[in-house]
Amino acid sequence: MHSTEPTLPETPEPLLRVNGLTRAFGGRPVVDDVALQIAAGQVTCLLGPSGCGKSTTLRMIAGIESADAGQIWLDGALVQDGPAGLAPERRSIGLMFQDFALFPHLSVAQNVGFGLKGDKAVVASRVGSLLERVNLSGYGEKRPHQLSGGEQQRVALARALAPKPRVMLMDEPFSGLDNRLRDGIRDETIALLRAEGTAVLLVTHEPEEAMRVGDEIALMRAGRIVQQGAPYNVYNAPVDRAAAAFFSDINVIKGVSRGALTETPFGSFLTPGHADGAGVEIVIRPQHLKIDLDRGGRGPAPTPLEGTPARGTVVRSRYLGRESLVEFAMDFEGQHLTASVPGVFLPKPGTVLWLMMRRDRCFVFPG
Repeated sequence: MHSTEPTLPETPEPLLRVNGLTRAFGGRPVVDDVALQIAAGQVTCLLGPSGCGKSTTLRMIAGIESADAGQIWLDGALVQDGPAGLAPERRSIGLMFQDFALFPHLSVAQNVGFGLKGDKAVVASRVGSLLERVNLSGYGEKRPHQLSGGEQQRVALARALAPKPRVMLMDEPFSGLDNRLRDGIRDETIALLRAEGTAVLLVTHEPEEAMRVGDEIALMRAGRIVQQGAPYNVYNAPVDRAAAAFFSDINVIKGVSRGALTETPFGSFLTPGHADGAGVEIVIRPQHLKIDLDRGGRGPAPTPLEGTPARGTVVRSRYLGRESLVEFAMDFEGQHLTASVPGVFLPKPGTVLWLMMRRDRCFVFPG
């Protein structure tokens, strides 16, 4: 009997692969050694603040911005190697921007079919099929100015899909839409792109949008990708304090690590890996602070999970619909902390309450 090793399935080649992509303006690096891989049907969100290099990265992948260094592969073909690369029209990439850039003098059908070549009947059939898929059947003869913002966005999507691109690059295409429309149109758009098996790179500065639609988030700062992974991992295991703060408000307790322990008004925290005497910052999000009642000047008993309670006085409380935010002036070091509570919880200013910090929800970073 001859034993045979089990055959492992081959990992499919990513439709978009970027390695070492770099661009500088006036000697200042704007995009610095960026690497990305996106498979068919996958949505990766390139997330970061304005000016961090997101749009420049996207424009280099599209071929409308030159690169100083790095390689770009589309569907296994090398299309950019350092400064040399294929022209944008030869890259078979779909593009969607905040400005839908529809041609005002063309009808909806002519906009969608713009750039398609071949038999007129085949083009008309493709255009009609796409308008049906984006729920715009019967709109073919209208002009862009006769459409709402959401309808214009769907025309732009149909036009971008018309040449059947394997990769779609999207630069904040939903940010100009009314808030009430945005979520629905965005979800419909992403669902359609996934169904087409398109690899999607979506540039956004909104963490909530990236969490909502991304299979993967690449967090960018000052031209570099500082963290990359599934939304759950990027949110719950931030690489540093700035990464944690980008996704939500945070509270910071400062301390000094001694013998791998840091003493705080909330009790001891394990801080291994920090040198003796090194400053540390213990970070916790408002929703993970636990509020408890004052018991005649005393708080609840300490627990291993939540540590020692610390006393604070309510400064103000606000109801935000889904949750309430309560700001506290703590008894120690003039520290102000904010806690969030689901639903309605609006204690009056001056109310004394106690806070506890969930140990499994804290992050420890160098001070």
